[in-house]
Amino acid sequence: MISEQQKPVDSGFGAKSEPTEVLKDIDLGGKVAMVTGGYSGIGLETTRALKEAGARVLVPARRKDVATSELSGIVDSEDILDLDLADPSSAQSFVDGFIDSGMSLDILINNAAVMACPQMPTKEGWDLQFAVNHIGHFMITKGLLPALMKSSEARIVTLSSTGHKLSGIQWDDVHFENSYDKWKAYGQSKTAASLLAVEISERMKDENIKTYSVHPGGIFTPLQRHLEKEEMIALGWLGEDGQLSEMAAANFKSPTQGASTSLWCATSPMLDAVSGVYCENCDVAVRQEDGPMARYVGVADWAVDTDEAAKLWDLTEHALSALN
Repeated sequence: MISEQQKPVDSGFGAKSEPTEVLKDIDLGGKVAMVTGGYSGIGLETTRALKEAGARVLVPARRKDVATSELSGIVDSEDILDLDLADPSSAQSFVDGFIDSGMSLDILINNAAVMACPQMPTKEGWDLQFAVNHIGHFMITKGLLPALMKSSEARIVTLSSTGHKLSGIQWDDVHFENSYDKWKAYGQSKTAASLLAVEISERMKDENIKTYSVHPGGIFTPLQRHLEKEEMIALGWLGEDGQLSEMAAANFKSPTQGASTSLWCATSPMLDAVSGVYCENCDVAVRQEDGPMARYVGVADWAVDTDEAAKLWDLTEHALSALN
């Protein structure tokens, strides 16, 4: 089933809207936000904007030394926390420590990701993209729900991508053990990100928590670190000279613009009665329709289907319970 809320709300913003626009008149004083991967690319700009709006921002980081350097002058060093999303024991320790602190949490932005990397199974045998982009965020999101429920109005934003259209959940081979395709693995992980928002929304519908998934747009950031120049030329992102192509220059966003949809979902009063939807360009996305732009505009039904979301939740819990 697809939610009737999966339709635009006519926000008045667009693809090139900046954080200063979407956060105008938004006061986050006294609020606590958390941004995974909040020290690089759009994550860094998300952290910066939330801080400028008055929030205290916590940044879990696998490379704490790098995060401390990148966030110098933006986030207090004590608010940079240890977390390796690919490691379930690290995720569990992180959750336990936060819950034991007694802190409340108002905004959780699941921003960290890996994209189109070579096949690199985790020690559990999980596909790395699925482990980082879905399982790790599943663990901290579920584990932090008690802290989020302490907030008078909590929001969870999970970064998906238009790349979700490359693959639904591969139920027979979630970890690509039989045949690895880095782009299908990425697409699956981003479908999972969207489905996490759908299922949390269903489970928290009687609580003060709203959830959203976000396609931030095409942006050049360190996320592309696993792609060779030749591949980006073939994709049309770069010209033969290695510079930004005309197509990319016209359609890609800056990192600040890429942060805007996450920030809009995390703060906009227009979404006070909306939850469990996929958003893009600072609005709720349309459902995908046939046509030349189908690959790039809207959300595929498989990424916002409540039955698929419930099935993925059960699969993920089973995978984690098998570790005990």
